[in-house]
Amino acid sequence: METVVGRRPVTYNRRAPMPILDERTLEFHSHSAEQTERLGVRLGELLQPGDLICLAGDLGAGKTVFTRGIARGWGSLDPVTSPTFVLINEYRRGDDSRLSHIDAFRIGGAREALDLGLRELLDDPGPVVVEWPERLAEAIPSQRLWIQLAWVEDSRRHLRLEASGPRYERLLRAYRQAAFGG
Repeated sequence: METVVGRRPVTYNRRAPMPILDERTLEFHSHSAEQTERLGVRLGELLQPGDLICLAGDLGAGKTVFTRGIARGWGSLDPVTSPTFVLINEYRRGDDSRLSHIDAFRIGGAREALDLGLRELLDDPGPVVVEWPERLAEAIPSQRLWIQLAWVEDSRRHLRLEASGPRYERLLRAYRQAAFGG
């Protein structure tokens, strides 16, 4: 509600716009790095072999923190680090399966990613997490869960999840239930 006081409009009860949600989209805020990691844990608990999770966002948006949670929820025995200088990290689980973590920031494009074995990783039986997927757009399958992370304040992040394909729509429904109860 906007009222004019003197010559200036004053807004009362102003709220942030509510996201438009559908079966393929979920938006929310995380209020700390710990919460971002816990939200990643909830997703990691739901991952199946062959799942593709794309994490987009600027430097410092929380992609690696979210990935640390994903790996923890998936059951990784290994600590998660940003693969920026090695490009690809693999995390083991007790059953010998692997979670691949690709950081495409330093990859020159889809052709270089394919030359580095992206297709083989995507065909591998383990889930794959790709940071900076927009740099590999031509090589990334259209069916995936795309997560956009954005810096809001020092410890606050905005996350938008978009599911593309039946498997990822089911995954997003299960994640919505696991993380938020609805």
